[in-house]
Amino acid sequence: MNAPGRFPSDLEIAQAAPVTPISEIAESIGVRADELIPYGSTKAKVHLDILKRVGARSPGKYIDVTAVTPTPLGEGKTTTTIGLVQGLGLLRKKAVAAIRQPSMGPTFGIKGGAAGGGYSQVIPMDEFNLHLTGDMHAISVAHNLAAAAMDARWYHEGRMSDAQLEAIGLERLNIDMFRAQWRRVVDVNDRALRNVVVGLGGRIDGRPRESGYDITVASELMAILALTDGHDYASALRDLRARCGRIVVGADTDGNTISLEDLGVGGAVTVLMKDTLHPTLMQTLEGQAAFVHAGPFANIAHGNSSILADRVALQLGEYVVTESGFGADMGMEKFFNIKCRASGLKPDAVVLVATVRALKTHGGGPRVVAGRPLAPAYTEENLPLLEAGLINLVAHIENARRFGIEVVVAVNTFPTDTENERRVVKRAAREAGALAAVTSSHWADGGRGALELAKAVVDACERPSDFRFLYPSERSIKEKIETVCREIYGAGGVDYSAKAARQIAEFEQAGMGNLPICMAKTPLSISHDSSLKGRPSGFTVPVREVRASVGAGFLVVLLGEIRTMPGLGARPAYMNVDIDEDGKIIGLF
Repeated sequence: MNAPGRFPSDLEIAQAAPVTPISEIAESIGVRADELIPYGSTKAKVHLDILKRVGARSPGKYIDVTAVTPTPLGEGKTTTTIGLVQGLGLLRKKAVAAIRQPSMGPTFGIKGGAAGGGYSQVIPMDEFNLHLTGDMHAISVAHNLAAAAMDARWYHEGRMSDAQLEAIGLERLNIDMFRAQWRRVVDVNDRALRNVVVGLGGRIDGRPRESGYDITVASELMAILALTDGHDYASALRDLRARCGRIVVGADTDGNTISLEDLGVGGAVTVLMKDTLHPTLMQTLEGQAAFVHAGPFANIAHGNSSILADRVALQLGEYVVTESGFGADMGMEKFFNIKCRASGLKPDAVVLVATVRALKTHGGGPRVVAGRPLAPAYTEENLPLLEAGLINLVAHIENARRFGIEVVVAVNTFPTDTENERRVVKRAAREAGALAAVTSSHWADGGRGALELAKAVVDACERPSDFRFLYPSERSIKEKIETVCREIYGAGGVDYSAKAARQIAEFEQAGMGNLPICMAKTPLSISHDSSLKGRPSGFTVPVREVRASVGAGFLVVLLGEIRTMPGLGARPAYMNVDIDEDGKIIGLF
């Protein structure tokens, strides 16, 4: 029982909620029993062959939920996504959510789970945040098999002559391990694995070299899962197989690229991932369908759930609400320029989540640190601080409208926000060009608290869309980089390291110049520098390195130092997680 005056935790809310059998959720959106692959009674995969039956239908409306530049606490995009779906449900709309599967790194770190929160979440939230249907594990094993294949080939080539290799059907690859681009992965935060030495122990244990680990969601295989496309399972599997074969893992001693196809492991990697292609179906607290599929990070990859889940959802629902990671300068920009370019799907509206807390940080408020109490500036009314930070909101509205999409601002409310503060944010949003700006209390009130937001989104979706990309694919790599830096970030210029300039020239010479770009940068500023709050301008963006994710189909542009393996804090969230005497999970975020 909850203590008097205490709001129940997300896990307590989820555990107290009635869970509808997943077969009934599937039936409610038109999924037949023979198209369902059950994982118990609360979740299931939906077989992609459903697209053979429903693929010719007119698709539903397509909505992306994004946010202002967030604090390290996050501003509630997933909660808003689920709340909006629940609100649309109360309007008698057939609404479906399509969101990413979270990494267990943040779940056991500081941020906690990513199922939404309060009375706007996906349930069962413990299953959502933990193993789900095994996709994360399949990607980890497939990725590490490719890493083992590269080390094994290097080891045996060092011991065998050309004749011996030829006798077993192999050609010498001459792998240059100083150019290796494929590290191992694990789905936990572990800074001790960022840089390691492998192959120690003697001649039979491998050849020593420096390497390291990334978190699983940073794997190119995760990005590939999210961008694989098809009109049924067979076509999606063919696309997955081709993408896996194209992955570049390093180079030979002459500088020629080495792919998974060259290593002979592309087929095995695909086999390990074949069942990940089917999206997982779960439900909201109020009984709407929610697809959970893929989970690439938005600061190092494109930060969106899968094209395949969106395709299925759009053919089954009237409204599909998806969410892109971090602020609009991150996930939303990549949703448009990478995901929509790959799928050909056109969005109908953007929901931009704003919080008073985040905007106060952009007005010069004290630093917000996860796990520490908020300063009084965030828990008490402070209109001058808030007004100074509204420039961040304005920048994101203008950026979304650059793509020709209507914007609805959702002010995700907290108990400490005042009506005056909410009014200031909504007025600024409308003046900046948002079609509507509403407050939403979905966290505390579920779909009922998102009714006004749902009505505004329905209105936005009825308006004609003039969707367009920020840049054409045919532009040079530098032109694309500079377009994003100038028009989205507000930069005055771009400075390329000698290494980055050389890489760009090599990629264009290799025929990769027409790929879209995926910017890897801090999520805590519109710029590349986390200390620059609000709407900085005139700064110079340093491009440190450019990497080719050929299988995923984009170029990764690294701005400053980006960690692909997070670390754990002094008091991680896992310290609160346990099992009680009845076998019930407790303490999960």
